[in-house]
Amino acid sequence: MMDCKKALVETEGDFDKAIDILRKKGQKLASSRADRAATEGVVLSATNEAKDKAYAVMLNCETDFVAQNQEVIDFTQSILDAAVKNDCADKDALKAITWEGRGLEEHITDMVGKTGEKMELGEYGRVTGARAFAYTHPGNKIAAIAALSKAEVNDIDTIGKDVVMQIAAMAPVSLDKDSVPQDVIDKEIEIGKDQARQDGKPEELLEKIAMGKLNKFFKESTLINQEFIKDNKKTVGQVLKAADNELTVVEFKRLSLV
Repeated sequence: MMDCKKALVETEGDFDKAIDILRKKGQKLASSRADRAATEGVVLSATNEAKDKAYAVMLNCETDFVAQNQEVIDFTQSILDAAVKNDCADKDALKAITWEGRGLEEHITDMVGKTGEKMELGEYGRVTGARAFAYTHPGNKIAAIAALSKAEVNDIDTIGKDVVMQIAAMAPVSLDKDSVPQDVIDKEIEIGKDQARQDGKPEELLEKIAMGKLNKFFKESTLINQEFIKDNKKTVGQVLKAADNELTVVEFKRLSLV
């Protein structure tokens, strides 16, 4: 309020010029805080009207106090709304759009001026399939989106909701073992060997032990092979196949601040 009053006094009551001063102040503040760590923030997700695409966006700031501010949450929602409206495929596409006649970075600079904290666009994701689902965990710190291969399946809404909640809760690294990046596999094998070596296992058995640990990693960390959180006697893949033999997850993304 004091900043607004000073700007109006400086411009002798000219509202438009006062806004310009405040915006410049926001830009100056943004520059001065560029080296700060923005590790808190807001994560939100949504589907489009056709429900064949889902989107998730993260806005980072410095403190949880600011992240919980309703104006910051509403601002993050406006970014998400713009992403859905413009069907932004990736983060670069989102950064390139404008709404209300201004670009994303300009809007973020304005919020920096209001909050006094560094802010920046964090992660962003979009998934596409026959049917898409989005879930934002209470507190706006975790969001999950997923696209399924079929839409005309009994109880598809329940299945889709269960899948995105599974992703949010269990943080899979990949869809299945075939889609795990090779560098991740190599790292897990190396860790497995090191653990076995430290346990005093014979050198000739290290590879076999590491492969056993890798298979456990696949089971625990790939979505299709994870135990289903609502029934740990089944895997997520088995739940999908029970609903429809051709039903599977096409792609997913999880955004998290915790």
